[in-house]
Amino acid sequence: MPNYGYAYKNFDKSRQVRSALRELDISHKHAREIAVSIKNMSIDKARVYLEAVLNKEIAVPFRRHNNEVAHRSNIKDGFSAGRFPSKATREFLKLLDNLESNAEYKGMDLDRLKIVNTVVHKGTKLKRFTPRAMGRASPKFDTLVHVEIVAQEGRIIE
Repeated sequence: MPNYGYAYKNFDKSRQVRSALRELDISHKHAREIAVSIKNMSIDKARVYLEAVLNKEIAVPFRRHNNEVAHRSNIKDGFSAGRFPSKATREFLKLLDNLESNAEYKGMDLDRLKIVNTVVHKGTKLKRFTPRAMGRASPKFDTLVHVEIVAQEGRIIE
């Protein structure tokens, strides 16, 4: 088993709580865009936002990976390109549940938790082959993803 660390430095155990999911089979581009959109939100606000994405009420703005991405009218933050990445959103909801239970275990006030850092890294590449016609084969690569969230207890300004 690999020994994973966290990308977030200067972690204060008394005021901050963190959670990570490793080797997820989701799109790293979708995960990056979701991570950018939920940063600086409270946990409750992030959960409501992600559930609205799952219900296709609010689109996730695609800031960087927006080549040939359709424009949506229900995007906040002034961006026009967006999608509804349901598979990655479900994994982020699991990660928020994990973060919330870690904070509860530490005895933190869940209403005062704010997400201060979200990190998405590419993980292991799964290299396989897809059979093709005439006895040939084409390579098929899947990149797994690591996601980390750090929340801090403090004053929430909304």
